[in-house]
Amino acid sequence: MLAGPAAFAQSTAAAETADTETIVVTGSLIKNPNLDRATPVTVTSADEINLKQVTNAEQVLRDIPGIVPSIGSAVNNGNGGASFVNLRGLGSNRNIVLLDGQRLVPAELNGRFDLNNIPLALIERVDVLTGGASTTYGADAVSGVVNFITRRDFTGVELNANYGLTQKGDGQTLNLDLTTGASFDDGRGNVTLSVGYQESDQVLQADRDFSRYSYDSFFGSAGGSGTSNPSRWSNINPTAGNLIQNPLEGAQICNVPSDPNLPVIPGAPNCVNPQGGQRQITADGTAFRPGTAYDAFNFNPYNVFQTPFKRFNIYAAGRYEVNENLEFYTRAIFSKNKVQTIIAPSGAFGLSVVVPLNNPFLTTAQRNAFCNVDINSGVGYTPRFTAAECAAAANPNLKPGDADYRSVSAVVSRRNVEGGPRISTYDTTFFDYQAGLRGAITSTIDYDVSGSYGESDNVSTADGYWLNSRVRQSMLANAAGCFDTSNGCVPLNLFGATGSITPAMNDFLNEASTTSNRFTLAQAKGSISGDFGVGSPLASDALAFAVGAEWRSYSATQKSDLLSQSGDLGGAGGAAPNISGGFNVYELFGEVIAPLVQDKPFMEDLTFEGGVRYSSYTVDAPTNPTFDTWTWKVGGSWSPGFGLKVRGNYAKAMRAPNIAELFSPVNTGLTNLSDDPCASLKDNGDSLGRPTPTGELLAICLAQGAPTTSIGAISVPTAGQANATFAGNAALKPEKSTSWTLGAVFVPQFAPGLSLTVDYYNIVVTDAITFPTPNDAIEACFGTGSTPAAGAHLTEACTSIRRSDATGSLSGDSAEVGGLFLPYSNLGRLETDGVDFTLNYGTDFGAVGWKIALTGNWTGKSVFQATPTSSSIDCVGKFGTSCGSIQPDWSWSVRNTFTISDFDISFLWRHLSSVTYEGAGDVNTEAYSGTLTGGNLAGQEVDFNHIPAYNIFDLSARFQASETFTFTFAISNLFDKQPKVVGNSIGSTSFNSGNVYPSTYDALGRRFNVGARIRF
Repeated sequence: MLAGPAAFAQSTAAAETADTETIVVTGSLIKNPNLDRATPVTVTSADEINLKQVTNAEQVLRDIPGIVPSIGSAVNNGNGGASFVNLRGLGSNRNIVLLDGQRLVPAELNGRFDLNNIPLALIERVDVLTGGASTTYGADAVSGVVNFITRRDFTGVELNANYGLTQKGDGQTLNLDLTTGASFDDGRGNVTLSVGYQESDQVLQADRDFSRYSYDSFFGSAGGSGTSNPSRWSNINPTAGNLIQNPLEGAQICNVPSDPNLPVIPGAPNCVNPQGGQRQITADGTAFRPGTAYDAFNFNPYNVFQTPFKRFNIYAAGRYEVNENLEFYTRAIFSKNKVQTIIAPSGAFGLSVVVPLNNPFLTTAQRNAFCNVDINSGVGYTPRFTAAECAAAANPNLKPGDADYRSVSAVVSRRNVEGGPRISTYDTTFFDYQAGLRGAITSTIDYDVSGSYGESDNVSTADGYWLNSRVRQSMLANAAGCFDTSNGCVPLNLFGATGSITPAMNDFLNEASTTSNRFTLAQAKGSISGDFGVGSPLASDALAFAVGAEWRSYSATQKSDLLSQSGDLGGAGGAAPNISGGFNVYELFGEVIAPLVQDKPFMEDLTFEGGVRYSSYTVDAPTNPTFDTWTWKVGGSWSPGFGLKVRGNYAKAMRAPNIAELFSPVNTGLTNLSDDPCASLKDNGDSLGRPTPTGELLAICLAQGAPTTSIGAISVPTAGQANATFAGNAALKPEKSTSWTLGAVFVPQFAPGLSLTVDYYNIVVTDAITFPTPNDAIEACFGTGSTPAAGAHLTEACTSIRRSDATGSLSGDSAEVGGLFLPYSNLGRLETDGVDFTLNYGTDFGAVGWKIALTGNWTGKSVFQATPTSSSIDCVGKFGTSCGSIQPDWSWSVRNTFTISDFDISFLWRHLSSVTYEGAGDVNTEAYSGTLTGGNLAGQEVDFNHIPAYNIFDLSARFQASETFTFTFAISNLFDKQPKVVGNSIGSTSFNSGNVYPSTYDALGRRFNVGARIRF
């Protein structure tokens, strides 16, 4: 990785494009290679990309210090089929991805561009600019831009191929690219065409020792989800607080609240469990099996560390110089890719059902268990039905309306292990076409006018999901079959061991669903740039300028089939409603770079620069809101001599809300939450060891919809995921940001080949468009102490949280359980600062050439506050559900490359400093520390509160066999460094998966890649 001052990047760009006078300078609209910029740019070269042997743009960016991992190939549960970039941890919706300085059509409703569509074979370099970019590229570049620069005027034919796999033989990747280009009419024209194919195979978490079993981050036990197999039955009407779980032997009954003096159930042995009041009976009611954490379902083996991926892409570009004042240019991109995510089987996730007592699959003991549930919840003993009523109701021919017909309402959790995993397939078709004219107005002033149109269509297909409505329908059955046979209903056996779900049952319960997302972007832009030949009398270079106008029109739709809209898919995380929206942006911009003093003592160069952009947004909505925003910047640089330059920049920006933030309807989905103040039980039904809620805590739980009979029997959210209701907000206003940088570049004359840079940055976003974290919602109601304030249950922060009216849980059917309320607002605040630093040096030792390139970052703070009353969270050096992806204090990469004749050998050292769990140090919230129990890691001593410093090394070797053939061999993670295990419930499911953080720390292990390039 070559990273250095903006001047270096500009010089490179100028040299590469001198023949066509087309200069791409990231961070400025003024295409003049002689003018230094005040804003630092980090550059990743094509050489670095080749040495790493990566196959997609997301992998190129993932290791750059200062870039926080976002959604990408290592994200399984939470991946929507696209890959994004997150600069400075401010959110992937607050930066812009460009190709040769131009926007491309976004991939989804948040306006983010999918990195999977970048034609990597043609990339010459990647520029990353932080802060100060809004004036140049648009107000939504709050945290900066990533600019992919393509090779220009390519001639000849080039074939690139590489293949890779892990040391364990999985995770194969294949990349093939064919590029051809030709110049014509004495170099006045050029056409380039590149065609590529990329493929990556899945890596299952079952195939790594540290991820084979799911470990609870707060109890250190092997477990997983309470939606398990055999079935768990709870809240048996009319009394909540009773649990029946089918073990392999039969049925388990747990009477809660925990009470060692609970009465013995008639027909069952005296099997009171003093730790949790658990009783289990077999089919004949004679045996007992203690309940354990192993009743939880281990979902890890089904999940993947590398999502399967296939892509076919075409890139074409051309230009023709009609005369010295007019050149036509065009480029087109087409990409078709497929991404799959694979998660554990579907099933009934805390689903409320009605069970007839003559259901054909009920055993006598199980029927008696339903009948004998204590409707007084341990206060005296009254069975749900008398023995006579229970016996009469067993008549296999009874149906609703018959005198002896009886049924019970209950909540069931059952994993469909017979049906296999849930697979979501995301098929994306992307194209973006641009055409323009450019040329000279005078010898020093140029014009550039262009227009483009792009579309991104993504169709997601969800397979392997049970329909909640059909589960309910199939439970209403007797010996003759389903009571409702209108759609070919097949009775469902939720009362047996593994294998009780037959293919016929699954065929009836499963139905594929689809959701289509379409995003379009039409844009036109015109600019005039150059200089008038005048400037400061103390400077040799003239004042340079750029002015212009820009128009963009966005539209987005999400169209779902009836199944996706209904939220009927078991375990899909809620409905996918139809959404439609769009907006138009009209902009005027101007920029100036003014050399004030040049070539004077202690004043080799003193340059001022400034810019301004006015934006008018018209939103397609019934109220037709409009936003008018101004962004501006001022900056400058001073070179006193001796190879030193000091530079700084200050910028103001306003980001308008995107389509998702404005138009998303109220919808219940899933969020990450490992604990619940109202809960008394673990996910698998074991006791948490805390007192049953009383006083104000009890009042809060009841006010949120928990039934009285559930108190003492509420479980923590299933698999660390609680329901949450999200909502867009048509009343949102633009958020505001301030950013400034101050740094220095040192290129000493006494050490040829050496360059050093250091730059401080500071970015603050106020009136930020955010929604509360799950912990914000919990703390707003329950507070941070153990005893909530009196009357808290009456506040909106408490009553907006809605629980299951059957179990009191924050998990369950999204149509019935609203969970946490997390709406968008303008009440947030974001703040980050830090220091970027680089070192580049090259020299020769006789026949051996040596180059070293260091790029590093120190992050001082990364603060998020959803509302003025929410906790202010600093996520630097922290991990947890509030912080999402990991952002360490220190990160750097150092590449040393040695060249001997036609052979290069290169070593890359990547470093991340240690991080700590956000709740560490508080006995009430800290994660587990001790000995792991259960699973293949049982007996290991762990501390889930801390991840030590992480160092990983890569080795690359490259041989230039001839003028036309180059061979490259790379080993990633040379010493097979393993990620630190922290359990599966300590962070966001998008980034905390397989007991580790696979987007930050390599979960695949040592990897081998071979590549070949043939050019002629």
